Amino acid sequence: MWCVPAQELIPEEADVMARVGSLPVDLAALGVCANIWRAAQRLRTHLEREVLHDAGISWTGFAMLFNLWVWGPMETRALAESMAVTRATVSGVADTLEGRGQVRRDGHPADGRLVRLELTRSGTRTIERLFPRFNEGEAALVGGLSERDQTTLARLLRRFITTAKEAA
Repeated sequence: MWCVPAQELIPEEADVMARVGSLPVDLAALGVCANIWRAAQRLRTHLEREVLHDAGISWTGFAMLFNLWVWGPMETRALAESMAVTRATVSGVADTLEGRGQVRRDGHPADGRLVRLELTRSGTRTIERLFPRFNEGEAALVGGLSERDQTTLARLLRRFITTAKEAA
């Protein structure tokens, strides 16, 4: 049994719990997963509106630039896995960013059938200019948490991510 005082629940959570509370479900798991999903959606919406929109870049476009900036050239399959999207999505986003001169496609050095993507100088300048603003947006979203709470939440989410990967 999961017991959280009603005053601690956010309205959406209270509505869901009222609807499913009598069903034979794991309410604790529901609370965790639903709140991770809600938090991720709020994070994405905030950063898209406050940072990415003004830069004229989509969430997935930013994710692609960021991944290529951090890890260097990547084969499309690995990039899709890293971004948690399909290869078709990677291809479509790459088309857009390539058209803007921010990424380029190359043949894979070991297997000519594979395609690698890499940042251009323009793409590097874009992500290096954009990332500090993106991080300011992240900091604003966690501003209500102490540094200790942020560290604890990050640690718990790492455990969640590891468990989710193992379950896949």
